[in-house]
Amino acid sequence: MNFTEQAFIFDCAGENLLGIIAAPVQPKKCGVLIVVGGPQYRVGSHRQFLLLSRALAKAGYPTMRFDYRGMGDSTGDLRSFETVNDDIAAAIAAFYIQCPNIEKVVLWGLCDAASANLLYYDAIQDIRIGGLVMLNPWVRSETTLARAHIKHYYGQRLLEAEFWRKLLTGKLGIVKAINGLISSILRARQSNGSTDTKCTQPFQKKMANGLSKFSKPMLLILSGNDYTAKEFLEAVKTDSVWTTALQKKQITQVEIESADHTFSSADWRQRVEVATACWINEYIDNAVISDARVTRG
Repeated sequence: MNFTEQAFIFDCAGENLLGIIAAPVQPKKCGVLIVVGGPQYRVGSHRQFLLLSRALAKAGYPTMRFDYRGMGDSTGDLRSFETVNDDIAAAIAAFYIQCPNIEKVVLWGLCDAASANLLYYDAIQDIRIGGLVMLNPWVRSETTLARAHIKHYYGQRLLEAEFWRKLLTGKLGIVKAINGLISSILRARQSNGSTDTKCTQPFQKKMANGLSKFSKPMLLILSGNDYTAKEFLEAVKTDSVWTTALQKKQITQVEIESADHTFSSADWRQRVEVATACWINEYIDNAVISDARVTRG
């Protein structure tokens, strides 16, 4: 094993948070902070975060994962992804103390952890952040979910032979199905304006603003078989801020075909690990070296 793992406690607003760092024997200058989506703790679904941290450490990148206040082995009250800015800030500070050789940190997040990272950057333009890795970002609203269902669920169902067999044999529950389709159409026709109060919740707009403000490299990984990913793509098509932000040349997009939301198979998890490590090696390492030269020059 060419890395070690160390658990430690750090402070956030008077509460004790648990962090675990996988530290390479010969660490590179870029560290990776795995921000956890909720509600779950630092290990992740299918042990994904634990395995990812070890894979990145083997590649030479110090990697930290931690529990928010109120989750896992950390103290305090449970909170949502919209209220963890202080937790992320405290984790970054603790990461630098534990690994003093790192010069930049990449924030890595799946689902609402990706959302939390964008919200953090919107609120705090933290210069220590050298890159973002976002997997299936959470932008849920009734409107965007309805659009995704119409395009990817109902459209696909009409092409399936099983759908027509159930329809002709009376096993489909046609009234319920039609009512569901009509409801989805009505929700999908709602604009992103005042007619849909849930769609105008601050967090989606703050996420888009955070993405617009961020000028460093970004990696967007999307699952091919996930409604959260499909909803994200539908949402950005109807919002000019999202559309413009995602056209930035520093964004690298990867789709893992057939993968589900949490990348539950070993193959899908390994592809995420490889994509992350290769992207950091190509887009972040050189930037870290360049920044260091400028600073020292």
